[in-house]
Amino acid sequence: MGWASKENGALLDLASGKFDVFVTTDRRLSYQQAVSKFEIAVIVLIARRSKLEFLLPLIPELRRVLGLVKPGQVYRVGV
Repeated sequence: MGWASKENGALLDLASGKFDVFVTTDRRLSYQQAVSKFEIAVIVLIARRSKLEFLLPLIPELRRVLGLVKPGQVYRVGV
């Protein structure tokens, strides 16, 4: 997709309207971006580290939250 070099605001702008949810481990994203202005929900995965072994236990809660998301809202999984 060519989005690797994009910053968070640009990523949200590109993803808005193309995807329903933006999943990230960047805890600061919701404080740095006005997520409510985008037509996409943001899910922040909160784990001790962003390695797969620490993220895998969050999958059941992530799946549950995916059914509840609304555009412009931020959800935290693993809090």
